[in-house]
Amino acid sequence: MTMQITPSILNADFAALGAEVARIPSADWVHVDIMDNHFVPNLTFGPTMVEALARSTSVPLDAHLMIENPDREAPAYVEAGCGSVTFHVEATKAPVRLAREIRAKGARASMALKPATPIEPYEDMLAELDMVLLMTVEPGLGGQKFLDLVLPKIRRARSMMDKHGVETWLQVDGGVSLETIERCAAAGADVFVAGSAVYSADDPDAMIAALRDKAVSAVDA
Repeated sequence: MTMQITPSILNADFAALGAEVARIPSADWVHVDIMDNHFVPNLTFGPTMVEALARSTSVPLDAHLMIENPDREAPAYVEAGCGSVTFHVEATKAPVRLAREIRAKGARASMALKPATPIEPYEDMLAELDMVLLMTVEPGLGGQKFLDLVLPKIRRARSMMDKHGVETWLQVDGGVSLETIERCAAAGADVFVAGSAVYSADDPDAMIAALRDKAVSAVDA
């Protein structure tokens, strides 16, 4: 299982995002949190800023849409240059249609679930998704404490993916650090969003390597 680290720029310096992304050249993806101050209690940026960021880096962008109307807004983030676009199932009226539209436009389609949202109702649509994101904090604010109560859901999601033989990635986001990443990897996650852990480190790129090594060791043990 390949382990991928996707640093979140929510904890980076918004006034110098190009330079901040340049500090993490070994990242597999750059995680871009899109918030509208309605679906979550925070406001970040939109497609124009994402398009500018895409032009400034060769690392692919992973957009996480924490917004009220992803059915309407998600395609704009593919057009802005994102290689992966994640919508929240709690906000989406037609998740299968939206996933297919994102894929048709050339990006990977991902679906996010809040901590209390069960994975079981969406088992039949796993093949429509390139990735499932399980939030390990309540979405909206960086720096929150990891919720261990999501670990059983990670295990159930991985079991479903194995059962159906899909190649869907399983991402976790929220409180991922050197202290928590091993538990996530052992439960079945293979893509890890880390914000505070990366950007609070003296050497963000070295922290990416350390996180990846921890995840790999948890699976190889």
